[in-house]
Amino acid sequence: LEDKSLFHDSSVIPDGAEIGGYLFRDNPKRYYFVVEEDNTPLAVTVTPCDAPLEWRLSLQELPEDASGEGSGDPEPLDQQKQQIINEEGTELFSYKGNDVESFVASSSPSGLYQLELISTEKDTHFKVYATTTPESDQPYPELPYDPRIDVTSLGRTTVTLAWKPSPTASLLKQPVQYCVVLNKEHNFKSLCAVEAKINADDAFMMAPKPGLDFSPFDFAHFGFTADDSVRDRSIVTKPSTKLVRQLAAKQKVDLQRMCIGNKNIFTVSDLKPDTQYYFDVFAVNTLTNMSTAYVGTFAKTKEEAKQKNVELKDGKVTDVFVKRKGAKFLRFAPVSSHQKVAFYVHSCLDAVQIQIRRDGKLLLSQNVEGVRQFQFRGKPKAKYLLRLKGSKKSASVLKLLASTKLNKQPFPSLPQDTRIKAFDKLRTCSSVTVAWLGTQDRNKFCVYKKEVDDNYTEDQKKREQNQCMGPDTRKKSEKVICKYFHSQNIHKAVTTETIKGLLPGKSYLLDVYVIGHGGHSVKYQSKFVKTRKFC
Repeated sequence: LEDKSLFHDSSVIPDGAEIGGYLFRDNPKRYYFVVEEDNTPLAVTVTPCDAPLEWRLSLQELPEDASGEGSGDPEPLDQQKQQIINEEGTELFSYKGNDVESFVASSSPSGLYQLELISTEKDTHFKVYATTTPESDQPYPELPYDPRIDVTSLGRTTVTLAWKPSPTASLLKQPVQYCVVLNKEHNFKSLCAVEAKINADDAFMMAPKPGLDFSPFDFAHFGFTADDSVRDRSIVTKPSTKLVRQLAAKQKVDLQRMCIGNKNIFTVSDLKPDTQYYFDVFAVNTLTNMSTAYVGTFAKTKEEAKQKNVELKDGKVTDVFVKRKGAKFLRFAPVSSHQKVAFYVHSCLDAVQIQIRRDGKLLLSQNVEGVRQFQFRGKPKAKYLLRLKGSKKSASVLKLLASTKLNKQPFPSLPQDTRIKAFDKLRTCSSVTVAWLGTQDRNKFCVYKKEVDDNYTEDQKKREQNQCMGPDTRKKSEKVICKYFHSQNIHKAVTTETIKGLLPGKSYLLDVYVIGHGGHSVKYQSKFVKTRKFC
């Protein structure tokens, strides 16, 4: 826009800048962005903070006389906005959820673009970024080909994390620092969500007393920016003591954030033994202060020197972490009489050796990969002891369930062969056709694709997310399709899918997730495919 005064309107998104905002529940807010010329690239990114958002991007073409009577003066923005109040325009994109989501177009028509946001759950912060030069801007740090965080060392009070550096730092030589976040509840999808959690629930929502507790400091926590005159006064205006105390108290929540410069190895200390923590790493571009999240992980610190058994509860899935060459003991004591007992084991990474004893007698000893089920005849007042031994190669993550009720399986049934087959003769410049096996049980299958470099090796494929990391860890843009499938004839339990919209001569990594009735998912073996370059 030529008229820079328009940027004083808080509803205008400046080109190439990230703005923060605040939504009151069920009160929509609209933002506007002008594209002045046809065939202009456009990218819009919305980052929810502490609540899911619904947002919609639409286009209202600028009128032919938008520049006035040949004067060259732009039409006032409030007039342009007024024109679209009664017109919905053309919807370009909509989304509902708490993921960081983007609309990207390589060529967009000129016009006034409207972004409408609403939060139906609670009052919340959010961030919006829009640009007409996405290729040159690149304000968000890029993730490496393997965006996982590796747990390289695990102690009773320490955990060492390592991750691959952002190409923004290693290749583009832009200043990037990493921020490590840990807590005991869940992983975070954005640094904005972390800040919202720290600053927290209602500390900044306390209604100030008129004339007493009101200052620009309060405005900042509501997501508003003070105007110039107020900003000058804010230098000498003290924030309310009551609000400072509330914020200080909230800082004591069980969440830590540490920004560590450009190091990509970090040891977290002063942790509690035998406690599960969730770890996130964010790459922050220090020039733009905008960030990108690595794929979060979790780990359980080692127990105290005297190892105690983990008690399994009937019918409840337990997450188990076994360090490299380590061992874990679990105990199951059914409270009622039972005819049979079943143990369901999902080994997410490498094979794990499992031993099951009943009242000291060895019932089973074997290596387990993928999903396995073991059934034994019941015995009154029996006590079962499970010993899990980690592999020599790496740490192991498992999901384990013990149950005396065998009517429902927690994990989906799997065929013996969980490979994905690609048909070379059906490969084109824009599509590939793949097939995989199913079972006699009706399950939901979801297919995901990800573009990778041509030199993507088998070793790199093995470093992909473990089998227990479900579709919820994937970007929405990577999703191809979800469908239900089964066959009563096990020899005919095979399905095919043609994945379209691919680029010529490009390599892709394909994943199939099968989701069981209990919501637990298992990933098939990843498949590397490449489209034809010439057709």
